[in-house]
Amino acid sequence: MNTLFLIGLAVLGGVAVTLQGQFMGIMEQNLGTKGSVFITYASGGLIAVLFALLRGANLENWRKVPWYAFSAGILGLIIVGTIGYVVPRLGVAGGFILIVASQFLLAALIDHFGWFQASLRPLDLPRLMGFGLMMLGVWLVVK
Repeated sequence: MNTLFLIGLAVLGGVAVTLQGQFMGIMEQNLGTKGSVFITYASGGLIAVLFALLRGANLENWRKVPWYAFSAGILGLIIVGTIGYVVPRLGVAGGFILIVASQFLLAALIDHFGWFQASLRPLDLPRLMGFGLMMLGVWLVVK
């Protein structure tokens, strides 16, 4: 796959997450966390069903999926609910820097230990230094 395409897709995902955070914050303030999560998942679920029906979905090999991977939907509820609750209280930048820093730290541990079928990528000194700088940045933004 073209690297430029993948970079563009990653940027699109980042833009979507940021906009979703702001929009979830607006809904959370007006509807509460439960209402905003419901609307977010109901609309997303409707689109997913339409894609599956119109474009086809391959669910034949669902038995090969590890049990813990099926928690992705529950984790998505936690993500969406957390974003909606945190963003109006800490701001978009403050909320997301904590969310993203947490993602990076857990991702590094998953890589380092090879959890959940991840390829091993040890935490070496340059990566540890990068995480230290990142945490300094998190502190400066949230402070």
